[in-house]
Amino acid sequence: MADAHQAAGDAPDDAPAASAAPAPGAPVADDDATTSGAGSVAARTALSSAVREIELHVARAGWDAPVRVFALVRTQQALAAEPTLADQLEPDVLAAARTNPWHLTSVEQEGLPAAADVEQLLGQLSWPSTVDGAALTVERVVLPPAAEAQMPADPDAAVAYLMSHPDRQDVRIAVGVLRDGAAWCAVRTRAHDSDDQVGGGPDVVPGLVAALRSTLD
Repeated sequence: MADAHQAAGDAPDDAPAASAAPAPGAPVADDDATTSGAGSVAARTALSSAVREIELHVARAGWDAPVRVFALVRTQQALAAEPTLADQLEPDVLAAARTNPWHLTSVEQEGLPAAADVEQLLGQLSWPSTVDGAALTVERVVLPPAAEAQMPADPDAAVAYLMSHPDRQDVRIAVGVLRDGAAWCAVRTRAHDSDDQVGGGPDVVPGLVAALRSTLD
């Protein structure tokens, strides 16, 4: 593991998938009625902050990027195991981590196994008990529902249809989950590529949430 981030390897790009994207900058309510609303309020708050920080970090590298995977660890525990981590954190982040037991640090994973798509990649991953959660970023292509309904059934034709459709949107999705059940998603569109236009919610992409959560089982 390497590259610790103040949050809170390359793998093949995920195949384009059609789905509806949330409106830019429109957060989805994080309430206990959602399927991924489990876990303490403190854990969910820390996770949403971590996922937003990961998305911002990845956004700095631009678009057309590979899948990126991160381990999420409680910063206090990470500092206890590796005191030199304190030298990599800004003073305000370090102070926040020392007072908040749920403050999270993300650690990007290098040398990811080869995979045809993100689901296959996640099926090959598992985490030690010292890891409190996991996160990933992936880019996908989405279409409005009306255009999606006309997509060809043939996989190759569907990809060509997606990539050439005038109403397509490129989106970056960041997803994070914790062992206690909390989940958070952040979504940025290329058409509204601004830090204040990132939508978010606990269950925006339930399929990815479930696949990522399975790596913690």
